[in-house]
Amino acid sequence: MRVLCGTDIIEIERIKKSIEHSGDRFTNLVYTPAEKEYCESRKAAKYYHYAGRFAAKEAIFKAVSALLKNKFDISWHNAQVINDENGNPSVEFIGISFDNIKNIDISISHCHEYAVATVVITVD
Repeated sequence: MRVLCGTDIIEIERIKKSIEHSGDRFTNLVYTPAEKEYCESRKAAKYYHYAGRFAAKEAIFKAVSALLKNKFDISWHNAQVINDENGNPSVEFIGISFDNIKNIDISISHCHEYAVATVVITVD
């Protein structure tokens, strides 16, 4: 068994400015429709959640990069962060598969200025 990990931190204001400046162009590039729906449902806190998902995707990319022949084999829409009924985040891969991943755990957190995410993957 092998353990892979990735972590990322992002300024919430940077994501807020990107969304306010380019709107749907940015959100459509980075987020899946389900992710956008979730973030928009958070009303006043939506930028915290957009930033958290951005950091999560970057952390996912860092963790799975060891499993890819080319780091560009995965795109923003290939990794989707969803929440279960208890609000816990999890990762779904769309249009890409990793047969050797046995488990993937993700944690997302944010404060006033930053969002951070960590991903831990176990593989055979």
